[in-house]
Formats: sequence, structure tokens, C-alpha cells
Amino acid sequence: MSQPLKSSNLTYWNKAMKAIANDIALSAQARQSQLTKPLGSLGRLEDIAIWFAGRTGQITPKRLQAAICIFAADHGVAVEGVSAFPSEVTAQMVVNFMNGGAAISVLARENQATLNVIDVGVKNDYPNPINSQGKLFRSPVCAGTANLRVTAAMSQAQCQKAWQIGAGSAIHAIENGKNLLIGGEMGIANTTAAAALICALTEHTADEIVGLGTGIELSARQHKIQVVNDALARATAAGAQTPLDWLREVGGLEIAALAGYYTAAAEAGVPILLDGFITTAAALVAVKAKPEVADWLLASHVSQEQGHRAALAALNLTPLLDLGLRLGEGSGAALALPILQSALTLHREMATFAEAGVAAGAM
Repeated sequence: MSQPLKSSNLTYWNKAMKAIANDIALSAQARQSQLTKPLGSLGRLEDIAIWFAGRTGQITPKRLQAAICIFAADHGVAVEGVSAFPSEVTAQMVVNFMNGGAAISVLARENQATLNVIDVGVKNDYPNPINSQGKLFRSPVCAGTANLRVTAAMSQAQCQKAWQIGAGSAIHAIENGKNLLIGGEMGIANTTAAAALICALTEHTADEIVGLGTGIELSARQHKIQVVNDALARATAAGAQTPLDWLREVGGLEIAALAGYYTAAAEAGVPILLDGFITTAAALVAVKAKPEVADWLLASHVSQEQGHRAALAALNLTPLLDLGLRLGEGSGAALALPILQSALTLHREMATFAEAGVAAGAM
């Protein structure tokens, strides 16, 4: 039913970042100028093709082989009533992922992407049955985080272990031929942790970042804002300063794993397609810790969660889609995947003016 996932032997970041092939990107840009269309008429699709060329080192990048890794963990702050659902839903949704019934399960099948679920800290037992349409890796660091409102969410050792599991997941996917990594998450109350992290790592207030999460009432949002403010004040008093300090104090196990996943992918020179609010918070941690990670990130969409747009802006990312989503799981990234595939296919397969016998001046 499930199998353990060995942690990577990497330290937090001990590898030089792979350089972007700017000469290849320029050659791809030159190819775009020769395709049978008015220059710039495919808009951002042209930019996407050039972006991938520079990162793959191929003037005409191959079709994307995507890996979707969902990191699942529970949050002690759920006891504060910040979510519309109880913690038991985390384990129930992991089973739903594995049984093929969740949105991301459907979208992974539709896009022929591999789907792995990595349990880094699910608190409750899994209900049966599990049919295992994907792979479930059970590597729990602990049974969820502590309540970040009153104490550090994780110890340093727990945070580092979760990070390393995420890094190992990226390496596992890359070693199996994947050239695009998508991270997803599942963890009741994780929008509270993500909001606290985004506030800590940007200049935004809790009122600007905290949203409705799983669909709480507006009155409950005020309580959630207070929980985030209390957590930030507590962590500040505890001496939090670095991105890893903040991750340990107010983050989550799945968020730490995602940050490790993104860092390892960037170190290996493999592009990353971000999903929503939670994954963007994790990316913000990774980039604040190692700025070069930003060069390997694409934003799939902007979610309905209030602070997501601000978090993307902090990363200088422009989302491809705005569909009013707030599901998480990696669903927004999976929805954007056909756009990336189309951009690269057009770049590879369209005829040049010379090949088609069309006068360049005609367009």
C-alpha cells in the first residue's frame, strides 16, 4: 500500500545552482522571430518557450514529463478553530488522492503526470480502503506540528527532516526522468501557517494576507487574523530572524517539505510550476533562503485566497491563470500544464518562414 521514502543526503543547500543557458534562450528567441506568425502574436506562449529553452539548454525543448508530489501533514493550530474542517480530513483526503477521487487525481490522469503523495506528518490513521492509483510514501516526521500560536510549530531537527524529505522527493522524480516538478499539499489549517509565513517574510500585515481558507465565515476570519498576529508576536519574541527560523516557528511540515522540494529541483536545474497559496509560501521560504531558486519558478495561477497575489508579487511572478480557485492539492498547476505543453509544441513544430515558403514581410 505504501512505502518509505528515504531522505536525501543533501544538507539544506550544499550544491551550486545550475546556470541558465542564456545563449540558448537567445537562439530560441531568434527561432520565434522566424516562425510563421507576426512577431509576438502568441503573447506569453512565446515567452514560456524561451524561458524553458534557457533552463533546459535546448533550443526546442522536449515535451514536459511532469511529476506531481503532494506533501501531507497536520497542524496543531487547527485546535484554534481556524478551519471549516476537522484535522481528520487530512488523512481522509490522502485516501481520496490514492483512490483517484480527488481533483488532483483526475487532473494528473488527464495530463499523464505521475502522482505521489508523501506523508510527512499526518496525525490520524488512514481509513480503508486504499486502492493506490498513485504511490503513497509514508515518512512522517511526527504526528503534525505543535500549535504555532503558543509555541514553535517544529523543532529544528523536525524542520530539517521534513525539508530533506522534500528534497529527496524532487531527486527521486528527476532520477525517474521528470523534467517539470509540481508540488501540492494537504493539511487542515495550513492556510494559517502559510499566512503567518508570508507576513513574516514580506512587509504585509495579517489583515492583508489572511483569507477564508477552506471557507470559514467572515467573523471567523477576524479570529484567524488574531491567531496569526499572536503567532508572529510570539515568534518575534523567541528571536526568529532567518527564513528557516520563521519556517520552524510558524510553518508546517508539508511547507518545509515543499521548500526542500523546490530548492533541490532548482539546484538540479529542473523547472518548477507553482500551485496556490500554500505552495507559494513554501517557495517564498526557499527563495528567501537561496535567492537563485526564483529563476526556476513559474506561477500557474493566482488563487482566490486573499494573500496569494501579494505572495506572488514578492516573488516577482506573474500567474498564467486567474480562475478563482482555492482548492490547493496542486490542482491549479495541473490545469496550467496544457498551456505549457502547447507553448513548447508550437515552438517545436511550427514552420519557419523559410520552411513554409512564406515571405517574412508578409506578416
